[in-house]
Amino acid sequence: MVPIALTIAGSDSGGGAGIQADIKTFSALGVYGASVITALTAQNTRAVTMVEAASPAMIAAQMAAVFDDLDIRAVKLGMLGGPDAIMTVAQGLAGHALPVILDPVMVAKSGDRLLPHDALAALRSQLLPIATLLTPNLPEAADLLDCAPAQDETEMTRQGQALLELGPQAVLMKGGHAGGVDCVDLLITERGITRLTAPRLITGNTHGTGCTLSAAIAAGMAKGMSLEQAVTRAHRYLQGAIAAADGLGVGSGHGPVHHFHKAWIND
Repeated sequence: MVPIALTIAGSDSGGGAGIQADIKTFSALGVYGASVITALTAQNTRAVTMVEAASPAMIAAQMAAVFDDLDIRAVKLGMLGGPDAIMTVAQGLAGHALPVILDPVMVAKSGDRLLPHDALAALRSQLLPIATLLTPNLPEAADLLDCAPAQDETEMTRQGQALLELGPQAVLMKGGHAGGVDCVDLLITERGITRLTAPRLITGNTHGTGCTLSAAIAAGMAKGMSLEQAVTRAHRYLQGAIAAADGLGVGSGHGPVHHFHKAWIND
């Protein structure tokens, strides 16, 4: 049977991030994707113009329907909206012993805020303790810790270890917002630190990178990979998707990465 991963996140009408990016990523990596939509967004590559949250009852009903019928092997959490949605998702995951990849989506690439500040406490208390892996970028890590964003690897390590103390089994500190010719991510666990590096690619088409990376990790874990194997493969996959992004030519703002850079047939 094909492995199945579940994404619980918001919908991106522009197709580059959120549920759409997650399902594209699952598909590109040979995993069947199921979804629970937590919010609708009206957005394109330039801006988010409207957000409408799904009701807690609807989120709970989607989760119940999926878990009742599908053999879910891993869960990716993305944009959840407010504290009520976070509580509902935490309750829906209770009793399911599955890998949970938590991407703490807070701000869109356009700069629009997607997680209200009053939801941070619920995110910390309800979801960080059940996360197999937390995947914050540097501004998100700073928001979760109520501090300034890390400026170097020493600060990234310190903040990652502080986040580890909040309950997740592992933290992937993503260095895309830092400077330097190389992009450095740090996988931090109680066992130690794994450093993942790649040349920093110069492109404006990076919409959905966080969603894509966390979904790729969930896909790997749905296939039975270890956390380290899943993170390493996802890191490599995302670099390929970013490298091919300029060939898409989608939109006039922050364009998406190319999820199917190895699969499309151009004839």
